[in-house]
Amino acid sequence: AGTWAKRRAWAGACAAALLLGACARWPLPAPGTQAPMVGHAATSYPALLYVPAGYDHERAGQARRWPLLIFLHGSGERGHDLALVRTHGPPRLVEGQPDYPFILLSPQLESDGDWDVARLDATLALLRQRLRIDADRITLTGLSRGGHGTWRWAAAHPHLFAGIAPIAGRGDPASACALAALPVWAFHGAQDNVVPSSGSSAMVSAITACGG
Repeated sequence: AGTWAKRRAWAGACAAALLLGACARWPLPAPGTQAPMVGHAATSYPALLYVPAGYDHERAGQARRWPLLIFLHGSGERGHDLALVRTHGPPRLVEGQPDYPFILLSPQLESDGDWDVARLDATLALLRQRLRIDADRITLTGLSRGGHGTWRWAAAHPHLFAGIAPIAGRGDPASACALAALPVWAFHGAQDNVVPSSGSSAMVSAITACGG
């Protein structure tokens, strides 16, 4: 029942995006490659999209559904050049790895932007319209500013994700109880002089206090 409710909710989100033109078609990457995904600039983020080598664009309906990993980059990769998103993390790792076993979505912020939950929702809805994604296997990770965004998006929609892995990100402990039922694997260097490690440890403590 929970999965059905999630799928209904996201079908509604994409229907709303269609009204805004955000679900327009764009060329899908060839299986085993990473390529730009561009939606409607007012409602969704441009992104790099990786499709696994085993994915068959021609099959539809009840064909295999694939797990999805979403990666949110840090401040240094903001801008209007999607090549910057390949600097760190999963979008760098998938280059030359056609056997990477899941779909990868890596959105990009504008030069002075911060991650907005509504635009992230619209970007994901756009992707789910085009690709066969397993709604029960969507995971989220992000680095620095993307770590902040990971905490924030997951707290807003904890039912959406199978798990999250925020890296060097600061969360809001007031939102921690929303994450109590969600698997969380948080990373933060103790000597981080940009985002203090207390930004992660405070969230871990707060989630634990809520029974997570």
